[in-house]
Amino acid sequence: MYLPELVAVVGATGTGKSELSLGLAESLIASGHPAEIVNADAMQLYRGMDIGTAKLTPEERRGIPHHLLDVLDVTEDGSVAEYQRDARAAIDDIRARGSVPILVGGSGLYVSSVIYDFQFPVRDEAVRARLEAELEQSGLGVLWQRLKAADAEAATSIGQHNARRVVRALEVIELTGRPVTGQLPDEPVWWRDTVVVALRHPRELLVERLDRRVERMWREGLLAEVEALVPLGLEDGSTARRAIGYAQALAELHGTATGEAAIAEAQALTRRYARRQVSWFKRYRDARWFEADDEALVDGVLASIWTPAG
Repeated sequence: MYLPELVAVVGATGTGKSELSLGLAESLIASGHPAEIVNADAMQLYRGMDIGTAKLTPEERRGIPHHLLDVLDVTEDGSVAEYQRDARAAIDDIRARGSVPILVGGSGLYVSSVIYDFQFPVRDEAVRARLEAELEQSGLGVLWQRLKAADAEAATSIGQHNARRVVRALEVIELTGRPVTGQLPDEPVWWRDTVVVALRHPRELLVERLDRRVERMWREGLLAEVEALVPLGLEDGSTARRAIGYAQALAELHGTATGEAAIAEAQALTRRYARRQVSWFKRYRDARWFEADDEALVDGVLASIWTPAG
């Protein structure tokens, strides 16, 4: 029987990627093929950001090794290039142990950086510093509008709230003279032999799930989690403090938003983010799509990725 070198489980937030990855790992282990999971959610890299990222607790991981969870302090700004390096190293180590690596997450650029032969554009610290100064002086809205004029697709994909990625996109455009979108190959080359498993929900069902999920995060103590992260420097970093849910919880703690308004804004941003995720993963031409609520999901996915040799 044949297994790919890497299995990637992707999809919008709230589609059950973590649960599927656990089920796949357990089924593989039961059949004599050890499996380990590699995180591809940009916000789950941060220590202490648990409730708002729906990070599995150690107990919920069912004894299956997980990699690249809790590797950054909230004051740090992780980069896709660093993530690519660390994720690929973890995958190579897993394979060297004779295990099957399962890459799991919904951060599209992070996933793409690992599964494809993805080369990062050049950097220029002087250009970056100038753009960041503009960000402080003029605000994110001005820079996002500039990005939209130069590369509407990239602007839509990044969204209006991710300052770091907007600055990076403008940096790349200035240095290369080309849209960011055009620098991603239409037919990317695999880094390793990979099967991509993509999960989907009907839109109306996904919206309901996401709204309830945000409400549940507040009930389960997101405000207390954020309050505990403030002394650790949450407001000092430029990435963690802008995460969906965390920015709104900070506003509630500072009294600039009511609890009701904070939840409503987090819900709206989560729905918008999920739409961007769906659009991103639809680009994966070889992805194998599955209905997230299929009762036989694990068996169906396993049959899809595990085929007779030859």
